[in-house]
Amino acid sequence: MTRTAPAIALTSFARRNWEPGASGTRIVGIEPETLVALCNEAVASGTPLVEGYAPFCKHLFLENPSQTRCGFAPITDENRPLLKSGYIARREGELAVLERWFEDFEAPVATHLDVILYSHAQLLIEADAFPEDVPDCDWGIVSTLGTLSPTEPPMPPITQLRNALGPSEGGSGVAIDKAAYEKAVAFWENHAAVRRAEPK
Repeated sequence: MTRTAPAIALTSFARRNWEPGASGTRIVGIEPETLVALCNEAVASGTPLVEGYAPFCKHLFLENPSQTRCGFAPITDENRPLLKSGYIARREGELAVLERWFEDFEAPVATHLDVILYSHAQLLIEADAFPEDVPDCDWGIVSTLGTLSPTEPPMPPITQLRNALGPSEGGSGVAIDKAAYEKAVAFWENHAAVRRAEPK
């Protein structure tokens, strides 16, 4: 049977978006299976996949149908006291890296979900270093970010550094692009991820 649209599936790594206390976007009011269905419906109806930072990475922007909040927020004089930092590993076996986030901060409800996709071939490459079942798909969801526009925020500098270290350290193997890195520094100097254990 010939596919008429890319098949999208959820990776086990992406399930951290539903976990309490995870830094970044915590998805609320959408079950994982529902998000996958929304993605496949959007692509089947003609919603384009947007180019990401490498050929194996795409973005699918969906209107947010839930109360999921933005995964980051601007730093102001009022919320600066809520900033925390610490060394975090996203999964067992990864190097812990220094991150900064707002603790128990009420970010605005996201208008869009930036669904980040990796190709099946890239998922297989990374599974060699961190074994996990790779779903049968053309594109696998690796993360979802709540945003206030259908655009990708700059990839955090620490994520770019991890990617440059390669799959053995939890990255993708893509070298740092200096211009993209400097753009990210300018953005994340004035923004931080949001972490909250439970929705209010």
